[in-house]
Amino acid sequence: MTLDNKVETYNDKVVLQFAVMTVVWGVVGMLVGVFIAAQLYWPSLNFDTAWLSFGRLRPLHTNAVIFAFGGCALMSTSFYVVQRTCHVRLFSDGLAAFVFWGWQLVIVAAAISLPMGFTQGKEYAELAWPIDILIALVWVTYGVVFFGTIVKRRVRHIFVANWFYGAFIITVALLHIVNSLAVPAGLMHSYPIYSGAVDAMVQWWYGHNAVGFFLTAGFLGMMYYFVPRRANRPIYSYRLSIVHFWALIAIYMWAGPHHLHYTALPDWVQSVGMVFSLILLAPSWGGAINGVMTLSGAWHMLRTDPIIKFMIVAISFYMMSTFEGPMMSIKTVNALSHYTDWTIGHVHSGALGWVAMISIGAIYMVIPRCLGLKDMASMKLIDLHFWVHTIGVVLYAASMWVAGIGQGLMARASNADGTLTYAFAEIVKFNYPYYLIRFLGGVLVIVGMLLMVINVVRTFQQAKGLVDTPVLIPAATAVSHA
Repeated sequence: MTLDNKVETYNDKVVLQFAVMTVVWGVVGMLVGVFIAAQLYWPSLNFDTAWLSFGRLRPLHTNAVIFAFGGCALMSTSFYVVQRTCHVRLFSDGLAAFVFWGWQLVIVAAAISLPMGFTQGKEYAELAWPIDILIALVWVTYGVVFFGTIVKRRVRHIFVANWFYGAFIITVALLHIVNSLAVPAGLMHSYPIYSGAVDAMVQWWYGHNAVGFFLTAGFLGMMYYFVPRRANRPIYSYRLSIVHFWALIAIYMWAGPHHLHYTALPDWVQSVGMVFSLILLAPSWGGAINGVMTLSGAWHMLRTDPIIKFMIVAISFYMMSTFEGPMMSIKTVNALSHYTDWTIGHVHSGALGWVAMISIGAIYMVIPRCLGLKDMASMKLIDLHFWVHTIGVVLYAASMWVAGIGQGLMARASNADGTLTYAFAEIVKFNYPYYLIRFLGGVLVIVGMLLMVINVVRTFQQAKGLVDTPVLIPAATAVSHA
């Protein structure tokens, strides 16, 4: 446990760097989201300039909240968890630093290139090919650091959270490389190697892993470590967590084609996507129940601990979203829901409800521990953040559900002679009030994030700086050396 008579410590510098940038990019990404939500209600906010148009800022918002905010949260927590559960320092400090600075460079490159209109036009794979190469380099390095740390571990057992983080790292590498294969045709322009309908199938068969593994498996890694740690209880069923893992691994990859209903893709592909999406409901809910029931014997914490509230409500939104997703994948339901704001409501109940809330809870735990403090500066501020955020998400998602169902019903309504009952302009008019409610929901979410910024700053003011935490000796080793 010692090197050159020095006690081995965890590399919490990179953990803290990613944790702080999670908060920074959270504010930036959500501000852009609120701005584009405002553009739908007040179109003049496009300012008649391409740079600030909804069409260019929308992919920037997606990349900023998923890959910048969510990505930094995943990298911070995975580096934190893998060190604690393996009882070793990170595989390489230098490579870990490269992952941090490389990932920030990717995000800055996205923030510059997307408003300029440089895009591949693929959901979750918008960025131009030179940035794609940088992403691949950073991601492979991230995998080397993570799995290298697991190889170094001082305990035989690999804790279940690491399985989820590991699956997320491998599968996102697969999604990125397969989905981004292209022939360069200029510095910021390229053509995909796939054509037409095949390109669409690759996009969703592989690209959907952004949902299945980046936004689900990775954050389940957070759930399986931080909920038990915060509740100071064991996972409700370790056996169920293993079933949860392998079921997601086996099934999620096949669910992507549910985005291709009623397209030029063969019917069997669409059906595969639907069937596997429906099957996913069982393990998703099993895993969610596992997370919630971990509080058995500690239910009182829901009254007293706002971080636990963040995590349990996050899991509740996970349940809601993983029920809604399979339902929307049923072809007859999809005929009503697809290409409507119902999809937007679904995406954000998952992103703002599940992903953001479990991340916020985890980051509220990680930051003080890296600074040698027991908790954040103000638990009251965390509680206020919880309520403001939750109300914001409910307003956002509910308004989009109602708008989307109305949209779908109006768009498919027809007269006896076969003509459409409603003009497009009438559907837009119907949606209009709901866009204002969505905007107000978004404003509450960003207010919550600003409360988080205040709390983080106050916590740093209380701390003396980064604390070197000695690597904990595994229990069995400690006994044998006694």
